Amino acid sequence: MNKLFIYMMMLVLITTILIVLINLISIKSITDKQKLSPFECGFNPMSNKRMPFSIHFFLIAAIFLIFDIEIIIIIPMIMTIKYSMLMSWLMTSVSFIVVLIMGLYHEWMNGMLNWTK
Repeated sequence: MNKLFIYMMMLVLITTILIVLINLISIKSITDKQKLSPFECGFNPMSNKRMPFSIHFFLIAAIFLIFDIEIIIIIPMIMTIKYSMLMSWLMTSVSFIVVLIMGLYHEWMNGMLNWTK
């Protein structure tokens, strides 16, 4: 029991020393105006580089990823038809595809698939 306590104390001590050393090493040097400004090949920036991000583009990308993952789920269903009972496979496949179609219909009715508004 005493050895375990000594090992735990050594572990805590080593961890604390490492944390302190990492914090001391990672302190950044003094910054000045030149280091804080954006750098464009030696020239001063002419315009603001923060372009507004289209939230509609983000929604289209998220919908694409969701349907892409669903396609990845559907592909193994085709290969498992040989190894499963036909009725349970058919019910599972149809219910999954119905949920996909309902989701697509919902997105279509809410106007998420229209690129321009």
